[in-house]
Amino acid sequence: MTRGRFAPSPTGPLHFGSLVAAVASYCDARQRGGKWLLRIEDVDSTRTIKGASDDIMRTLAAYGFAWDGEVVYQSRRSALYQQVLQQLQARALAYACTCSRKEIADSSTRQGIEGAIYPGTCLRHAVAADTAAAWRLKTQAAPISFSDAIQGHQQHALASAIGDFVLKRADGVFSYQLAVVVDDALQGVTHIVRGADLLNSTTRQIYLQQLLGYPTPQYAHIPLVTNGDGQKLSKQTLAQALPADNVKATLIAALLFLQQTLPDNVDRYSVDAIWQWAISHWRLPQIPPVQHD
Repeated sequence: MTRGRFAPSPTGPLHFGSLVAAVASYCDARQRGGKWLLRIEDVDSTRTIKGASDDIMRTLAAYGFAWDGEVVYQSRRSALYQQVLQQLQARALAYACTCSRKEIADSSTRQGIEGAIYPGTCLRHAVAADTAAAWRLKTQAAPISFSDAIQGHQQHALASAIGDFVLKRADGVFSYQLAVVVDDALQGVTHIVRGADLLNSTTRQIYLQQLLGYPTPQYAHIPLVTNGDGQKLSKQTLAQALPADNVKATLIAALLFLQQTLPDNVDRYSVDAIWQWAISHWRLPQIPPVQHD
């Protein structure tokens, strides 16, 4: 059975960009006759705002979303992530690293898609046992590729495009890349519809899936909602919280952003009727790919 998911971080209230991602993943899973799971990605407790998780769930319910099963909280799953990290350590695929960001910037001679590539300093030199260390995953030169349902063929040679990336920070916080791979596998997620800001993360996640023997879901990355300055809507860009008193119009706006076809008299529809139409008429191929300059 199809299993989709929506996985917001509790760093603030949901905004219109969050709604667009939730609508896309919800319609895609429901049209396939599948389940839609809700996961709170609070693995980094330093970014979590008290009460944000409950606010997210109240907002989703007010907009007509209905998730299946219990809500999963990453903050309660550290033991699972640690077990997976230990598997990678036992296979000599992960190694300790004590380099600071400044040291990496000063010593790196290569730039990747997200900045300076870690030069492998700690891979070649032993780390003192009593030193707080991050854990990095060894990457490979062979390319990792996948076909995105919206963005088309994607490929990265991780060693040259990303470099050895962090699985667990020196302060003990597990990385998004590790947590999301473990969670998607354990929850049986088959279809991931999310924002294009995570497109470059996907090859890292597929690499981890391959190393761990996990299945690879089908990915679809939707265009991001941006503000007047072309910045992604987020807490950092002061995105407004979703309105509680204008649900129907906001839901319609999200579907229109996703290039979905709506009936001429949609303003007369109830929220439930809009959902029924949106799910039955959902067309993922109508969503345009991201345009690159």
